[in-house]
Amino acid sequence: MRGFGFREHGGSERLGYVDVPEPRPGPGEVRVRVGAAAFNRLDRFTLAGIPGLTVERPHVLGSDGAGTVDRLGEGVSDLAVGAKVLIHPGLWDGSCDACRAGNEALCREYRILGEHTQGAAAEFVVVPRRNVYSLPPGWSFPQGAAAPLVFLTAWRALVTVAGLRAGERVAIIGAGGGVATAAVQVAKAVGAEVAVTSRSASKEERARKLGADAFVLTDETHPLDRALWTWSGKRGVDVILDSVGAPTLPLSIRAAARGGRVVVIGATAGASVELDVRTLFWRQASLRGSTMAGRAEFEAVLDRLTRGQLHPVIDSTFAFDEGLSAFARLDAPDLFGKVVLLGPHA
Repeated sequence: MRGFGFREHGGSERLGYVDVPEPRPGPGEVRVRVGAAAFNRLDRFTLAGIPGLTVERPHVLGSDGAGTVDRLGEGVSDLAVGAKVLIHPGLWDGSCDACRAGNEALCREYRILGEHTQGAAAEFVVVPRRNVYSLPPGWSFPQGAAAPLVFLTAWRALVTVAGLRAGERVAIIGAGGGVATAAVQVAKAVGAEVAVTSRSASKEERARKLGADAFVLTDETHPLDRALWTWSGKRGVDVILDSVGAPTLPLSIRAAARGGRVVVIGATAGASVELDVRTLFWRQASLRGSTMAGRAEFEAVLDRLTRGQLHPVIDSTFAFDEGLSAFARLDAPDLFGKVVLLGPHA
């Protein structure tokens, strides 16, 4: 089976099309013929090599996918071949204390499709039955592939981890990535006042169309902490979503309100950070980490997506043979939303 990924870790020069065994569903599993897959920055980290993680190679990328049920494993009787579906990209064992408590994201065996396993950027992908959900009525496969990972990440970070409440102020660091476009919508759905920060004004109109109340420009003379402090009326920001890491996290903490929560969902620009913890204890603020989500969180998100209260944002769609161009698009300065790769038979 042909897929898009890599044979050896490294940079973009390692990317290409690889041949991997065609997957077959085992007991309790479902095989999906991929109609569309979507890339995330996680794919770039997987390509580079994540310390402590060994992946099967050749390796197929893509944590998000949607398509048509192709085969059913033994014991799967509540799903029809030919059904149009999208995939929850988180994988858990279902038997540990966290899973039994309904908090699958804390499973010690938690894995992510396309990172720990072969991904969706191929002809077929196999996942457990519990990871397969009906595609919302009227949705295309690209829409189905663009939604799961980013909305899972945004929902858990803002609703579960930060405990965001109506009327609070939220700042989302960075304007164009898929999680940012999802987070604006989730925060507004909760009833928060939302600011998006960026070093470029080019994305302001699109961010405001998603619901952002403010677009905060930052630069050397208007650093992040001062800009957010001004936006908040010098009261600080209740919840700050930071995916950048080293360059922004110390500034995010300085912009936090009393009782504020800074939630880290990534480290795209550096993982090692030096902090002045006095700001945290004096303001009784908290610094939390968050990633992905469990079953109940995904079902809450999917319900809102199905009812049109949230919607996936697609930056661009590429044919399957344009994988290199699609992956390069992740680094485009004008990126806004998800990059989608159509399946080989789309």
